[in-house]
Amino acid sequence: MRPVTLKASILGVVLTMAAGTLWAQDPVKVAPKNFRVLLENDQVRVLDFHAAGEKIPMHSHPSYVSYSVAGSGKTKFTSADGKVTEAPSNTGQATWHEAETHASEYLGKGEAHVILIELKTQAKPKP
Repeated sequence: MRPVTLKASILGVVLTMAAGTLWAQDPVKVAPKNFRVLLENDQVRVLDFHAAGEKIPMHSHPSYVSYSVAGSGKTKFTSADGKVTEAPSNTGQATWHEAETHASEYLGKGEAHVILIELKTQAKPKP
């Protein structure tokens, strides 16, 4: 391989990795005031989330369960492709989420308090 082609290939790999890193950020890193890790092992990561109207920047989650400890209202989600959806957020509500990348904003009164349980392992297929 010629030196110029090798340099271009290496640059392409580095840029692709950097773009992926910027696109799919860890919520704890992009919003450390809102997310706190309660537990992490090789199977799950449990996050404690608090927000009162803040806009949370684009971030990613693997498949996860959310449980609303407090707060009633709506959460606005903006996906990586720009699609905007709103979902109800009520105390005591548990919700399953497929892996996703989004920005979010809690639109309720007071503070939202949510526990997120992110799965690190894939479920075994049913027979």
